[in-house]
Amino acid sequence: MADITRRLGWRHLRGAPTAHVRHHRSGKLVHDGPGLSFWFRSLSAALSEVPVDDRELAMTFHARTVDFQDVAVQATVTYRISDPAVAAARLDFSVDPDTGVWRSAPLEQLGTLLTETAQQHALDVLARTSLSSALVDGVTAVRERVAAGLAAEPRLPATGIEIVAVRVVALRPEPEVERALRTPAREQIQQEADRATYERRAVAVERERAIAENELASQIELARREEQLVEQRGTNARREAEENAAADKVRAEAEATRTVRLADAEAARSVKLAEAEAQRSERLTLAEASRTVRLAEAEAARVVQLARAEAESAREVGEARAQAQAAWLRVHGDVDVATLHALTGTRLAENLPHIDSVTISPDVLTGLLSRLGAGDRE
Repeated sequence: MADITRRLGWRHLRGAPTAHVRHHRSGKLVHDGPGLSFWFRSLSAALSEVPVDDRELAMTFHARTVDFQDVAVQATVTYRISDPAVAAARLDFSVDPDTGVWRSAPLEQLGTLLTETAQQHALDVLARTSLSSALVDGVTAVRERVAAGLAAEPRLPATGIEIVAVRVVALRPEPEVERALRTPAREQIQQEADRATYERRAVAVERERAIAENELASQIELARREEQLVEQRGTNARREAEENAAADKVRAEAEATRTVRLADAEAARSVKLAEAEAQRSERLTLAEASRTVRLAEAEAARVVQLARAEAESAREVGEARAQAQAAWLRVHGDVDVATLHALTGTRLAENLPHIDSVTISPDVLTGLLSRLGAGDRE
């Protein structure tokens, strides 16, 4: 489809490289060619756009064979418009000057023409061919006949159409007929499969028999070897028992010898230990006695020193007391009787228990006061 734009009452067309554009103005051809781009006025322009690229036309139709069986034909025709001027003159490829869209459907007309022409030649071939031959060689025959028929068709060059290639994809009968045709082949394949299954089973049975015989022979051989193995195991057990007995005897003699040696060594070690212990005890006893003597001597010396010190201290204390007593007596000998009485009362008061109150009679107080007065006068 051409690309048309509007500008101030004018139109601009821009075509594709695969589209042949023809522009007529007032009945005269102004532009003609693929991929054109030009300005035009819509009121005076007549435009046609013819595609010149290769196009694929797929078609499917039914035909009847000589044995009255219906088959479906699937084919594809590749064509191109080789003469755009002739095609534009024979078919309506005109486009709308405002939108660039075809006013009609020219490609559908071409498709109908090619489909009916190809179908006519295919029906002509299949109508004289049986179904089995059509399924075997029908594709090639139909393709060659359709290609030859389209090439010889005079209307196609007159319309500017060139056939590029013809392909027949498949020829298929009706589903029921196709299943019926497949049945013999399937049965033959099934028979071949069954025969192969039977042969495989026969071979398997033969192999199983051979395997069973081999297993039986193997069991017999295993039983014979097991018997030999039992005998050999008995012989080995007897030899092992004899060897164990001899080994036990040797071990017992060696153990006895070792025990005797150990007892002798233990006895000698015990004697040595006893002698060493006796010597150690004797040395400990002598050392303890010596230490005791030294301690006794030291204690005696300490006691004598303490006794001397106590005697010296007692003598000094006695002398001090004697001197103090003598001095006390000398002091009291020089003091009068009243002073002695006062000192006596003081000492007595110091040694008396606690007294809350003392009651003095007038006679005693009078006598004391008189004595005190006499003493003051003296």
